[in-house]
Order: sequence, then C-alpha cells, then structure tokens
Amino acid sequence: MPNILIVEDEKTMQDILADYMRKGGHTCFTADDGIEALITLKNNPMDLMILDVMMPHLDGFSVCKMAREISNIPIIMLTAKSAEDDKLKGYDCGADDYMTKPFSPKVLLAKVNALLRRFSAAFSGSISAGKILVHPNAHKVYLDGEEIKLTHKEYELLLFLMANPGQIFSREQLLNRIWGYDFEGTTRTVDTHIKTLRQKLGDESRCIVTLIRSGYKFEAMV
Repeated sequence: MPNILIVEDEKTMQDILADYMRKGGHTCFTADDGIEALITLKNNPMDLMILDVMMPHLDGFSVCKMAREISNIPIIMLTAKSAEDDKLKGYDCGADDYMTKPFSPKVLLAKVNALLRRFSAAFSGSISAGKILVHPNAHKVYLDGEEIKLTHKEYELLLFLMANPGQIFSREQLLNRIWGYDFEGTTRTVDTHIKTLRQKLGDESRCIVTLIRSGYKFEAMV
C-alpha cells in the first residue's frame, strides 16, 4: 500500500484526511508541523505528501521547497487562500497539485490516486542485482524476496549506486549527490550510512565495494 504523509496542524482535519486515505487503501503517516514533516520524510519511504500551507514553525511553502531537496514524491498543497499568486508560489516551490479549503475529501482522494498512478507510470522500472531488487516507484527494497526497511538516505545511496554500476564515486561526490551541496556534515556521514546499509544487506553487502582513498562503487556479484 502506498505511504501517504499528511502534514496538517489542525487535528480534526488531519484525522478526517487520514481516515479517507486509509479507506482508499493507503497507509498514513501524520505530522503536526513542518519540522516534524521533514523528519518523517527523511526517515521513512513516502509515496505522496499532502501538505497544509499555514502551519507553525515552518509554512508549507518552505516545507515543500526543502522536501524537494530530498525527495521527488508528488506533493498536494492545501490552503485557505485562493489567490492565484499563492498557487503559483506553491508550484514554484515544487508542488504538483493544489486544493483550496474548504474541499471535498473524496475529491482529494481522487487527486491522490491520480497522482500516484501518474508517478508510478513514470517510474515503473525496477533495478536488480544479485539478490537485491529495488522498486523506485514504491520506494521499496527486497533482499532475496523479502522486503527490508531502509532509511531515506540509505535507500537513496543504494539506488544511486545500483543505477551506476561499476562507477567509482568519492565520498565528496556521494555527499553532494545524496545530502546536497549545502549539507554541513563531513564525509564520515557517508561512511556511517554505508556501514548501516551493508548491515541490512547481509551477504549482498559485498556488492558495495570500498576503494581505498577513492570511494565506493556498486559491483554485482555472481
């Protein structure tokens, strides 16, 4: 079932939306503010986000823009404002669709399903190597037929390396590609995530090859 992240600070509305999404066959995660939303998005594989504009700490526009730096999932923004400029701002920040309050939860569910179908069709290819199988459209990873749970960054690392087999990437390149150029951490962050990723991959961890003073590469083993 697709994972839907509902970011809404009004608890009653949050419960209504979550109820409709679950009835529509989706798994729901909820966040009460923008900071919680970004933390949830970073640590859990999501397929779509429903994002309210007016929230404490970080508004929806800021959350949408920051989310686009770590994820390409579809985003539907919710707002009480109907001004054209606000909608344009939402699209500029990376939103895929927009709904103005008050709205019908049934219509929202229809939009959610339509976006998921469109996104799935665009990213329907899977990547496999040895016993590892990745479904980018569902953000799921399987090891010898069994699904394994990865953090968002572990998933991004694995997908990137598998999509570029045999190519050597330095720690700096991986840090910039996965975490972004404005990330303030060190290259040890890459080593730490590679270590936990290898632990979860078990014997297939040998596919992630370390090259002394060079970096890492993905090499499918026979």
